[in-house]
Amino acid sequence: MKEKRVKPRLKDEESENELVISVISKKTHPPEEKIITKDVSATGAKIQTNIILPVNTLLSMNFKLKDLEDKINAIGKVKWIKVVIEDESYEVGVEFVNAPIYAIQILEEYIDWKLGCEKIKILFAVTE
Repeated sequence: MKEKRVKPRLKDEESENELVISVISKKTHPPEEKIITKDVSATGAKIQTNIILPVNTLLSMNFKLKDLEDKINAIGKVKWIKVVIEDESYEVGVEFVNAPIYAIQILEEYIDWKLGCEKIKILFAVTE
């Protein structure tokens, strides 16, 4: 299967960050939810939540990544949803559809830095 991602992603413990979302594409807005990112890139994120977010739902997303002082604010669109535990837990793929250019640049630089650090750790582990 061919990889569809355009930008590299941080996964697992490197990307588990608290994220606050609010649904903006419905007439009745549920309250803000604090959730966790499972992976993140400059173009989107995989999040874990306990609420169902249908495909094409627009979200206001506010989050801060580990080791990064800047807060990221973006509009995201749900692209897919996967049931982890029925009626309890869902993984959701979100594409950023309206993020400021500076936020995308910050994400790209942060991810490049973190991935570079991982490569260095692997090199040191192999040479020890």
